[in-house]
Amino acid sequence: MAVHEILATPPVRAPAFPANLDWINTAGEALTLDRLRGKIVLLDFWSYGCINCQHVIPQLRELEHRFPAELAIIGVHSGKYTAERETARIRSAARRLGVMHPIVNDRQYRIWRSFAVRAWPTLVFVDPAGAVLGSHAGEFTAEMLAPLVERLIATHDPRGEIDRQLLAFPPDADPVPPGTLRYPAKVAVHGDLIAVADTGHHRVLVGSLTGVYGEGRGGGGRRMVVTHVVGDGVPGFADGLEARFNSPAGVAFQGETVYIADIENHAVRALNLTSGDVRTVAGTGHQLRTRRERTAGALSSPWDVAVAGDAVYVAMAGTHQIWSLRGGGAHSGADVVAGSGGEDITDGPAGDALLAQPMGLTPSPDGGRFYFVDAESSSVRTFAVDDPDAGRPTGEVRTIVGTGLFDFGDRDGDSETARLQHPQGIAIHPSGRVLVADTYNDAVKWVDPIARTAETFIRGFREPGGLAHHAGRELLYVADTNAHRIAVVDERTGVVSSLEIAGAPAA
Repeated sequence: MAVHEILATPPVRAPAFPANLDWINTAGEALTLDRLRGKIVLLDFWSYGCINCQHVIPQLRELEHRFPAELAIIGVHSGKYTAERETARIRSAARRLGVMHPIVNDRQYRIWRSFAVRAWPTLVFVDPAGAVLGSHAGEFTAEMLAPLVERLIATHDPRGEIDRQLLAFPPDADPVPPGTLRYPAKVAVHGDLIAVADTGHHRVLVGSLTGVYGEGRGGGGRRMVVTHVVGDGVPGFADGLEARFNSPAGVAFQGETVYIADIENHAVRALNLTSGDVRTVAGTGHQLRTRRERTAGALSSPWDVAVAGDAVYVAMAGTHQIWSLRGGGAHSGADVVAGSGGEDITDGPAGDALLAQPMGLTPSPDGGRFYFVDAESSSVRTFAVDDPDAGRPTGEVRTIVGTGLFDFGDRDGDSETARLQHPQGIAIHPSGRVLVADTYNDAVKWVDPIARTAETFIRGFREPGGLAHHAGRELLYVADTNAHRIAVVDERTGVVSSLEIAGAPAA
């Protein structure tokens, strides 16, 4: 993207922000473009569940760091989903994603329409005099935009039109104060071992489950004794005994190894439970953008991992695909299992099917079939593999529940009538059904792959992102992300309690 592509239209005066909108990270002040006069303003039109919107957040952060006095970034949150139009949820997402600049809740798309925006994400550029210079739809890098900012500074600074007084507001607090955990995204159970992705603290906790199962109100097994704390709470990308992560999510056991989807490092990591050592299985620490980066082993927002045979399967949210890493996952062993890379909900041969931001996957007990949730199409889907060890697809991707990118809601029913809203977690049940974290509906639902039906199991969570069913215990562990806890559901009674975590230091 070149500067001339952004400045391709004659500048026009920017329309004013409507009054009476909710603002975040402004200490209660409703900002106006007149208030921002003298700043180069970037309006970032986004929706917090959109993976492309999430990809640009680090790029905006880099621009803010490079031009702290000259640049003002305003997030215009025009939510795709009904849940994403609630200010409290946007505030939680801002804290979870590290968005510290001002955000306005454009829930009725009033600002979106006034600037003629048509896609997430879109950047609109406003000069220090209040004129719209142009826009860019889609992802970008800070390196692409920095020359434009420098050119605008060079043009307006000699005229005395740049206001270098810092525009600084304290970020809004977490709506629910975190505790031992902060925005946990995923959880895995293997026997009486449990792994928790403490995503907001950039660490993974592994420990043993204790308690008298099946006795007392809601059953037992509600205590985790931590044996491994991996990551020191500081985001980074380092292997070894002093490993660092950046927003880890999916976790999966295989023997003495825990595989970890490290989202913002765009990597899959492996923890050896015997030695405590962490190694990078795949990924370079940078987002996959080009063929050259793909050849070098780059990934893009791996969100969940699952193990079948000798292969590690990855829900690659950033490329709308499922990948497999063979033989422990050398770079040369990374293959696309399902999805052509386009974003939609289209069934067919695994390599040709269209997926839409897969964020959770789980294998059948024999590893011959996988179930996954596509968040952006609010769907539950499946594919088979002919050889789990090799990680090769066979047959077709088939949709169980879900009908379109903009078909979402909160309704039980069959494959045509059921509606979910941005599901992010899934777990297999011994009955053959799957349990789905219906994230934006704050619920867990049963989905029957044979009958192709969805039925609500339990509600009352706060954007749950991951599930793990404890085989033989009739307990379901839920990564209740915005509540900063792992919830424990007694399958027999429906009673929900919180997992007690012992032995984890403060992050």
